[in-house]
Amino acid sequence: LRTIGAKKGQLYGSVLFEAAVLGFVASVLGVMLGSLLMWGMCVSDIIQEGMRFNFSWQAAVIPILFGIVVTVLASLGSARSATAVTPLEALRPIELTDNRRSSLTRAIIGILMVVVGIAMVVFSIWRVQATNGGEDASSDQFTMILLVAIAGAALVFLGMVVTAVFWMPALMKGVGALASLTGPSATVAHANIQKNQRRIAATGAALLIGVTLVSTIATGAASAKETMNGALATRYSVDIVAMGDDISQQMVKDVADINGVSDTLYAPAVSVTLEKADGTQPTSALLVGVKNIDQVKQVMRANLGNASIDSDGVLMPTYNAQTGKELQFANGTADFSTEWNQDGDATRSLTLQANQADYRRVSAQYGAVGFVDESHFTNGDLDAATHVLLVKADTDKSGVSVDGIYNDMQAALEKSTDATVTGPIAERIVWAKMIDSMMMLLVGLIAVAVLIALVGVANTLSLSVIERTRESATLRAIGMTRGQLRASLAIEALLISLVSGIAGILLGTLFGWLGAYVVFSLYGTVVFPFEWGVNGIVLAVAAVAALLASIAPARRAVKVPPVEALAEA
Repeated sequence: LRTIGAKKGQLYGSVLFEAAVLGFVASVLGVMLGSLLMWGMCVSDIIQEGMRFNFSWQAAVIPILFGIVVTVLASLGSARSATAVTPLEALRPIELTDNRRSSLTRAIIGILMVVVGIAMVVFSIWRVQATNGGEDASSDQFTMILLVAIAGAALVFLGMVVTAVFWMPALMKGVGALASLTGPSATVAHANIQKNQRRIAATGAALLIGVTLVSTIATGAASAKETMNGALATRYSVDIVAMGDDISQQMVKDVADINGVSDTLYAPAVSVTLEKADGTQPTSALLVGVKNIDQVKQVMRANLGNASIDSDGVLMPTYNAQTGKELQFANGTADFSTEWNQDGDATRSLTLQANQADYRRVSAQYGAVGFVDESHFTNGDLDAATHVLLVKADTDKSGVSVDGIYNDMQAALEKSTDATVTGPIAERIVWAKMIDSMMMLLVGLIAVAVLIALVGVANTLSLSVIERTRESATLRAIGMTRGQLRASLAIEALLISLVSGIAGILLGTLFGWLGAYVVFSLYGTVVFPFEWGVNGIVLAVAAVAALLASIAPARRAVKVPPVEALAEA
């Protein structure tokens, strides 16, 4: 077109117009499909019973405009490529044109992004360590650290995507060289990947983005769960605490018989106020009546040392579980006050000798949980307002799971009208469910990006087949079978998907570890797991989808007889 008189502006405008039309049509179809899916889910009550379908113009216009704008922006590079060369250069194959200047600019920009991003990441890690895991940082400082870490990771990732045209073909070349040792089909696939490195890199980068995001979320979620499990274990001294007015002896027996429950303590309890033990405000406390200290030691994960409980004393923790301040008792006595009746018209007090031990929180509802001789609940000093059931679990026992213990305990207490189950195991279940729900939602959305990238693999292979019609015919003419030609395209698709997928998993794992370290250092020692399950599934799906994506291009490549293909070429 340039040779016969078309101007640069005309070609540039034609590419942008084509992109705008493509973006408009695809966005309209996307809005229609999404609306139909939501309508069907509402009609069938899949989401929530009684949910009604409500369509607004914003739900249609905004996605369509967004799709058009993004598609046009994505076409700017192609429009520039179509007009940045002379007519003579445009008549030559694209891989023969001189793109060294643009490649150098891309390399410099990408490397700068990676270097600056790494510097920001290192800075955020240093700030977390300098502020004692973020505990000594103010909310504004912590927000700044988190934003710097996110921006740094984003810059590193963008830099890797920008420079993918350099490092991704090199990786594929190395892996392809090993694969080519397996036979002629792999040798042909290895050679084909090297012919259009820019296209291969663009295809691989699209898959890299989706896999990296999935791996980041999966790794971050796994790290969050394991870190919080460890943090909860160090913050509680009792595995499970059940409280209720009508917990019967039969319920206690049912709980004790649960597989994984090693010890239980069932005792009367009352809510009291601990008067100014930390030197400032009164503290909410729970007093539990027990027969002896051995009952407490059996269910508590703490070294109580030589602590004892007698009729004149109370076993109290060293620190306030809610404020973290040390509990200090004047003259070694603890002053408690409790309401005389439910209306609070009168109060009565109880003073006991405080015997402190460094055990952690028992219930998150109280600043302190103390243990007294059960005689105080029979001689009129205290009135049992409720009962507590303290449970020690053996999660290391074969066939025992945290979920199983929690669910079995809920079932054992289901006849109670007001029993509540708390403690680290209960909180672990809540955390795990919340994290899993968020991860499923985000991974489900990002999985669409992975599938779209795999469509790009099919498109790349189709273009490769069209461009190599003569080459494929020649290979067939010199003896390559249809099966070998199909295998070469399948191996080519596998090389693209596996190399991009593994690179995405490694990047995503590092990003997930970074996010977990910055966010969860506040709660304890951060765990850095490798999410074998999700990463393995993503890689397997990418491999299988890549093989499926190679079927149509392979069929096109082998269905034309070699003589016809050579004549057409």
